[in-house]
Amino acid sequence: MEHWAGVIMAAGAGRRMVSRIPKPLHKVCGKELIRYPVELLRGLGIERILVVVSPSTLAPLQAALGDGVEYVIQPVSRGTGDAAAHAIAALPEGTTNLVLLGSDSPLLRQESIQQLVEKHPGGGGAMTMLTAPDMLAPDLGRVLRNDDGQVVDLVEAADSDQEAWAPAEVNAGAYCFSRSWLEEMLPRVAPSASGEIYLTSLVPLAAQNGDEVDTVASEMPEEIFGVNDRVQLTQVEAIMRWQILENLMRSGVTVQDPGSVYIDSDVSIGCDTVIRPNTSVLGNTVIGEGCEIGPNSVILDSRIGNECRVTASMLEEATMEDGVDVGPFSHLRPGAYLETGVHLGNYVEIKESRLGRGVLAGHFSYLGDATIGAETNIGAGTVTCNFDGKDKHRTSIGESAFIGCDTMLVAPVSVGDGAATGAGSVVTKDVPQNLLAVGVPARIRANNQRRDTKTPN
Repeated sequence: MEHWAGVIMAAGAGRRMVSRIPKPLHKVCGKELIRYPVELLRGLGIERILVVVSPSTLAPLQAALGDGVEYVIQPVSRGTGDAAAHAIAALPEGTTNLVLLGSDSPLLRQESIQQLVEKHPGGGGAMTMLTAPDMLAPDLGRVLRNDDGQVVDLVEAADSDQEAWAPAEVNAGAYCFSRSWLEEMLPRVAPSASGEIYLTSLVPLAAQNGDEVDTVASEMPEEIFGVNDRVQLTQVEAIMRWQILENLMRSGVTVQDPGSVYIDSDVSIGCDTVIRPNTSVLGNTVIGEGCEIGPNSVILDSRIGNECRVTASMLEEATMEDGVDVGPFSHLRPGAYLETGVHLGNYVEIKESRLGRGVLAGHFSYLGDATIGAETNIGAGTVTCNFDGKDKHRTSIGESAFIGCDTMLVAPVSVGDGAATGAGSVVTKDVPQNLLAVGVPARIRANNQRRDTKTPN
């Protein structure tokens, strides 16, 4: 793909979205619309990708996509043909062919565009387009052919004399062009009544000029559906969500109730994991094998190892190693890291804390800005008091410690290996290893006689 470039049309106003957010930044299955064509083109091996934007959408699109693409500004919205002309002007010498896509068709498959690319130079045509036959799509342009089957025109459905809801071969809005041909023909396109220049007007010009317009028929017609308003946004998302679930189920994941499960496009889930009803797995979450997730759970941008269980709980930017059990009704906030064998019961909240191997916290506790050593037991009602009204402070608890019920750990503070606190203690000073602290404020009373036990609270 050395001599190819990709162009993505993203300069439209998107007025039918009725939104302050530019249409390309509305999300489908957790990802902005604009990301789908960018990732598709990269998957084809196209390195130079140009995104045509308006002056008002440049900044938000740059914020979303960063420097991985080039931005071409269309100063005035004068249609897709004018946008293509601006893109061509920005291309370096040596680019001979273009793949041109919209920013609002997230269902387009890489396989279809690959076929488009492969047919374009092989067929010798100046223009190759993706179509879908026999589609009930009244808002898409219709392909007209002559008696020899050659494409001679594209007619918008609203302007067609055909029955509006009759099946027809329709234009998917995905094209390949010869750069030299496009540079030659675009100046010949007559503006519409509104003054806009449309790419679709190139088709009758090609026919008049004796240039061949090739087509590739989509094998999955639903991929051509685009997004013009929020109703279509929901319709497209419903299709994609089912595709995601179907792919997961065929790869060995059990989804008990697909109608109540929401899984984003970038999620990865291992074999023999079960997703129970009313569960959302979102963002860039990775879940290992043999897990049980849900019911009634939300997992966002988290990493979950093998053989884990999350019941009626929420995870945000959290990490669980293998064999971790969480819930019900627990909350892992950003920075929570649970090592192998950790058990969290009901109503436990973890934030910016690392819990070592085999830590137990069975009941309603808050552990924030803490480091907790392996095999430590956290009693019911334990709170790390990490905020003094101005700054956050950390709590450190050693290995095989025993934190009694309703202990308040006033950070910064540390509890040594094998140490213990009595029920209701307010710990304001460090507790040395293997010693017991009790009272309000807590004082060191004796050696911890329970340091060799592992009985959970």
